Amino acid sequence: MLDWQNGHLYSARFGDVYFSRDSGLEEKRYVFLRGNRLADRFGSLQPGTAFSIGETGFGTGLSFLCAWQLFDAVASPGASLDFFSIEKYPLDEEELSAALALWPQLRPYTAGLMLRWRRRVPGWNRWSFAGGRVRLTLAIEDVAEALPETHGIDAWFLDGFSPARNPEMWTQQIFHCIARASRAGASFATYTCAGVVRRALEQAGFQVRKISGFGRKREMLQGELPGPFPVRPAPSTAIVIGGGVAGCAAASALADRGLVVELLESEPFLAAGASGNPIGILHARLSAGMNALHRFVLASYGHALTLLDEKLPVDDVMRSECGELQLSFSAEEARRIEKLAALNWPSHVFRSVDAAEASALAGIELAYGGLWFPGSGWLAPPQLCAALLGSPLITLYTGRTVKSLIRTGHGWCVQTEDQREQVSSLEAEIVVVCTGYQVKSLPALANLPLTPVRGQLTLIPATPASRNLRTIVCGSGYLAPVVAGRHVAGATHRFNDTSINLNVPEHAENLSRLREISPVLQRLSDDVIQDARQLEQLEGRASIRGSAPGAMPLVGKLLPGLYTSLGHGTRGLITAGLSAESVAATACAQLLPLPLSVVNALSPARRISTAAPVSDKG
Repeated sequence: MLDWQNGHLYSARFGDVYFSRDSGLEEKRYVFLRGNRLADRFGSLQPGTAFSIGETGFGTGLSFLCAWQLFDAVASPGASLDFFSIEKYPLDEEELSAALALWPQLRPYTAGLMLRWRRRVPGWNRWSFAGGRVRLTLAIEDVAEALPETHGIDAWFLDGFSPARNPEMWTQQIFHCIARASRAGASFATYTCAGVVRRALEQAGFQVRKISGFGRKREMLQGELPGPFPVRPAPSTAIVIGGGVAGCAAASALADRGLVVELLESEPFLAAGASGNPIGILHARLSAGMNALHRFVLASYGHALTLLDEKLPVDDVMRSECGELQLSFSAEEARRIEKLAALNWPSHVFRSVDAAEASALAGIELAYGGLWFPGSGWLAPPQLCAALLGSPLITLYTGRTVKSLIRTGHGWCVQTEDQREQVSSLEAEIVVVCTGYQVKSLPALANLPLTPVRGQLTLIPATPASRNLRTIVCGSGYLAPVVAGRHVAGATHRFNDTSINLNVPEHAENLSRLREISPVLQRLSDDVIQDARQLEQLEGRASIRGSAPGAMPLVGKLLPGLYTSLGHGTRGLITAGLSAESVAATACAQLLPLPLSVVNALSPARRISTAAPVSDKG
């Protein structure tokens, strides 16, 4: 809760000010930037290297903005900055805007933060700035939960209100977690010089000293862990295999880090497989239990919205932010939705609605209430693929089928065959595989637990009544608002079926699922189904997705220099972007965008020998 006392920002929850009454901006610069010698350390970074900062207490984001401004001023253009921060009680948009308005000199930086702030979700958030050169990972959760889930910090900003006001942030356990999350030679700085803090830091292994404090504070603490500051140059070349959303997102994430990327697609054009549907929906089906899968899906949902804001702005053709209603159409769904609604998450993520409000949002009468996701919507996946390849560092090769992957002394050699049966080879330091289930034909990937799943969607001509639909509605199936005179309904699931021919029974199945949602859609479904000729003439699209055990994709390092982003199933439009970010961060030895427990659950190397029964539903 944000309050003001004589023009100063004040937290009623902790009974303390957010920063010095003398000058909040100069305090941050003195305590954290100078206290960690960041001007010198940023300035000495070589191209291709990254520096990571950890912070306990994001607050108004002022420390992040100051660090970004300094990095922008003194660091090599080829270097990058990771900033990891934890905040249990984030400000809302209005509060953050009011706070940051105090520093108009930071407006070029605050504008970018505010654009992304409306996309924040509980748990982990990953946002990129400055063309990918600066990355912020914000963990909206308790500090004791977040700290053990990260690693690789080079400097710490120990903030989070005073030890007397917020003792949970300053325990011995917390400082041990900070030390374990640090690299050798990591530094820290904090405005406090409390003896309990100094002793706890020393017990955790830090060398600690007192220096002059800022303003009215007589002293503060700074120090470091023993050991040399490591230099970690990133690879410079990459080959990405697969021209769907997962592959294009991986190519984009690597190019953002300065890698020269060659993207191989076996078909003559991008998005030829499951990413080729004319319309795809952003469907984040969550569970109140928040296991590894659903922590990943929630983080991916927030990241996907931010990525789309940057790469595919809302318009009438390529993307709509029309929102999604997940309806309580069954007892099981009603229980899931009731548990999620009880979490009391911010309404910009989702909120509970009854049948009357759901009907008002949708524009047609609905039989059920449920959850309203205002940021969701539909998009055209092929256009997203094209938008992700805007970097000049990416070269696209179509019509290239991969025949083999061969380890070399400096990376990997990929042998390909074109449509004229001409064989050629490409070499790079790393390879990222982002194809479908067919990838198992390559020996290095043969043991991955991937299963083909056929999905068919149906294009339904709109009626005068159905044209009133304004949002995506989801029951056991889904229907999108009218686009170019037709609705998209879907989608079927057929495991171990690799046919891509349209069939009438699956059209009928998609239509029948609409009957439970709304009287208007029941009439739409009945009219088409009763007219056999019309049913047979319906258009649609069938494609084959790769599905992994438990609906958890296979994302990460498989072998040295070989990475995967596979098995995204029905959630690819949501999960591909953050998966690409995780692969790129891993390959470049940078700060990971996800909790370590989630990264481990995604790991293809860990799951080859622990394959479980396959499900595409999650």
